[in-house]
Amino acid sequence: MKILIRNINRDTTEEALRDLFEAYGAVQYCTLIMDAETGKHKGFGFVEMPKAGDAKAAIVSLNNTHLDGSVLRVKRAIPKELDTSNNDE
Repeated sequence: MKILIRNINRDTTEEALRDLFEAYGAVQYCTLIMDAETGKHKGFGFVEMPKAGDAKAAIVSLNNTHLDGSVLRVKRAIPKELDTSNNDE
């Protein structure tokens, strides 16, 4: 299951984020979305966990928790083709 993490402190590393989620199960990958101009991440990223139960537990437990001075917002990532929140109609 792919998880979206928002409001990540700009000083937080991928390793720190991976460690946080690995407490709930295996992590397939962890990535922070980088800004090409600044070379720093944009404050959000994704974690992929192969077991849905582990991912759901991580989402419930880690949403609204503090990491490096920021309150994380954690939820299941919705594929762009299924996301209807940005309709241009």
